[in-house]
Amino acid sequence: MMNISDLLISPYGGKLVDLLVKGDERAELLKLAGTYPTVRLTPRQNHDLELLAVGAFSPLDRFIGQEDYETVLNDMRLADGTVWPIPITLNINKEDLPEEGDWVTLRDVHNQIMAVMKLEEVFRFNWQEEAEKVYGTTDLKHPIVSEMAGWGELCISGELKVLNLPVYDDFTELRLTPAETRARLAEMGNANVVAFQTRNPMHRVHEELTKRASKQVGGSLLIHPVVGMTKPGDVDHYTRVRIYKTLVENYYDENTLLALLPLAMRMGGPREAVWHAIIRRNYGANHFIVGRDHAGPGKDSKGEPFYGPYDAQELLTDVLDEVGVKMVPFELMVYLPEEDRYELASQVPEGAKVATISGTQVRDDYLAKGIPLPEWFTRPETAQILLEAHPPRHKQGFCIWFTGLSGAGKSTIAKHLINMLAEYGRNPTVLDGDVVRTHLSKGLGFSKEDRDTNILRISFVGGEIVRHHGTVVCAAISPYRQARREARKMFPEGHFIEVFVDTPLEVCEERDIKGLYAMARAGEIKGFTGIDDPYEAPLEPEITLGTVGVTPKENARQIINYLIKVGYLQETNGNGK
Repeated sequence: MMNISDLLISPYGGKLVDLLVKGDERAELLKLAGTYPTVRLTPRQNHDLELLAVGAFSPLDRFIGQEDYETVLNDMRLADGTVWPIPITLNINKEDLPEEGDWVTLRDVHNQIMAVMKLEEVFRFNWQEEAEKVYGTTDLKHPIVSEMAGWGELCISGELKVLNLPVYDDFTELRLTPAETRARLAEMGNANVVAFQTRNPMHRVHEELTKRASKQVGGSLLIHPVVGMTKPGDVDHYTRVRIYKTLVENYYDENTLLALLPLAMRMGGPREAVWHAIIRRNYGANHFIVGRDHAGPGKDSKGEPFYGPYDAQELLTDVLDEVGVKMVPFELMVYLPEEDRYELASQVPEGAKVATISGTQVRDDYLAKGIPLPEWFTRPETAQILLEAHPPRHKQGFCIWFTGLSGAGKSTIAKHLINMLAEYGRNPTVLDGDVVRTHLSKGLGFSKEDRDTNILRISFVGGEIVRHHGTVVCAAISPYRQARREARKMFPEGHFIEVFVDTPLEVCEERDIKGLYAMARAGEIKGFTGIDDPYEAPLEPEITLGTVGVTPKENARQIINYLIKVGYLQETNGNGK
């Protein structure tokens, strides 16, 4: 039978890297791993390790070293000239670098041994340089750039021997390695395979474009959604995969394969599109669908898109021959209600009526209000799954995150707000900065690192509560924008409401009954926010409150009015008066 892997046009002959160690060698290495210094992997690094191990990142056989790193940044190529757009690095903090030993053990967040690595290279990491050269921006509103700013300052590299892969309990029949995927595609017997990348629920428009692409190439369709790390706030993969399975089982033919990709996305736009094409080649595809703003992260701090709508298509076009896949480009598609069909926007007859629903409308005009999506937009089964996963907004969780100088009035406003929320049946969990430090963050000091750790602990707890439809009120100085950006990522998109209590410094000093500002002015307290340590005011808070000439109760009412406006509170007779 025809083997899809043999059909791939690539500089590697379709061969896959395999870093998994088995048998006696694995047993021996597991014993040795317990004696080696440990390097703890982040979830992103663990996803990268998994895809290195199974060959999804072929030809890479390790976290890249310095020479490859520099050429990837500057030329989008490995040192040998092979096209490779995204640096796959293993970053660590300087203090975590082992002082001695040739090998280290890589463990996941649960202390599970994943691999051993020969420590062959150590080099410095400059997040601003990588951000600018790879992602085209140092704007911290870009999710990967924001994350990179907190990565360790060193990269390590060397020979990898992978002893364990992550163990998954969900959708195990769909978690196919590149070799397994190729084999399944080969059984279909089609010379051409077109792959579809997605991190969102699939609607009728996606169904239309994937079926058109399959027909265009005259072959099989690989629906290959990302179930690793995507954009913060995306629909969880459990909900998405339920939708994918339902659609494939009911609306696609036998030439369609659904398989899951545990990729940690970078939301890197044009370069990410090239990366996705290479990965899909390794999984057995020789065609790849690229739509508008592929892997785009949205808008920057100025409200402009990070990437142009067709930048990804243009960059991939430049390297198609080397990558070994053909691109199937798609532009915007719209629905023609009078003809009950979808069509490319550029092909719509003049004067024809069109219908579209944006992602924001899906979230705010339908799901938030408990209204099923129309059948022309999505299949009824999809609409039902989304409604089950997303209750109306007034039943969803949210976080009110107060930030401002010490003495600004955060806790006082919060006390009034808590009582008002109870009137609407919301009994919030309160994470006050001072109280948290006596329990959750006991032992932390007031260095920038400790403050950031404190904020991340608060946001982690708050995010878990909100995900389970609870209400959270956080009152912490949280002086640094970067820490607040990372805190926001811990919450579902739109469920983190930043409230800037904008009180002038001199007013805060006048209100200071503890005398902390006076002690800071006298040098008795070091690193005090607003005196000898900066407070970085929010750039785009959801709510800004002034406290001069306004009572705390009036400010709390402003927050209640905002929550009613956006749908988190449902106005009833007698409430909010």
